Amino acid sequence: MKATLLEHFIWNADPVLLHLGPLQLRWYGLLFVGSFFLGLWFMQWIFKREGKDPAVLDTLLIYLIVGAVVGSRLMHCFAYEPDFYLSHPLEILKIWKGGLASHGGLLGSIIAVYLFSKRYHFNLIWLLSRTAIAGTITAGFVRLGNFFNSEILGLPSDKPWAIIFERVDMIPRHPVQLYEAFSYFALFFLMLAIYKRIKPDFATRILPGIFLTFMFTVRFLLEYTKTRQADYTWDLPFTTGQFLSLPFILIGIIWIVWAVGNKEKTT
Repeated sequence: MKATLLEHFIWNADPVLLHLGPLQLRWYGLLFVGSFFLGLWFMQWIFKREGKDPAVLDTLLIYLIVGAVVGSRLMHCFAYEPDFYLSHPLEILKIWKGGLASHGGLLGSIIAVYLFSKRYHFNLIWLLSRTAIAGTITAGFVRLGNFFNSEILGLPSDKPWAIIFERVDMIPRHPVQLYEAFSYFALFFLMLAIYKRIKPDFATRILPGIFLTFMFTVRFLLEYTKTRQADYTWDLPFTTGQFLSLPFILIGIIWIVWAVGNKEKTT
């Protein structure tokens, strides 16, 4: 390591924001839940802008929180630590111990949006395209929560912007959590600009594809700066996170091609 420790920012934030007797308010939980309410505010703006009743959004919020939490928990358990959780199935329920996977959170959210659209008679693609914009907010806030927890660490680095996570070790590392968070916030502004500037029907078609392609390409590339997350190894030249990202990237590209090919049609 060429740089000295004094040249790097040292991060040692307490992941617990407040102690309330036996309970703890953690930064991760605050950011996670807060992102959904910020997304709710954004969806209210969209619904009013497009002449739809925002009263149903409180229910959609519940669907999405349940879907995201259940999906991300199950994906973490069975994609990243299958040996442990298959041997200790009751540990799956102990979500307060940590362990959420973003790929599963997305799948759970998609299922939640599907169930909601059927129950309340919304066009599924229309709703997916709008919630995709709001979903980037949650994705970014989750990575900020990981930063406060000093988890999902980057590989050692001598770059001037490398950060020492003192709660883990004194090694300067890529702040990969911040790389992802800023990328997802950039995706939010990109999708918002596209949503506001193109025809609504075309926005409905293309936004989910842009979301999938951009988000999981970023995730795939940034895996090269991360420490290993899964508790197992395989012979493939990809990490577990990259392997899980590939189907989303492929679906996103196909979705964009389909959207462009059907640009002149109405929803």
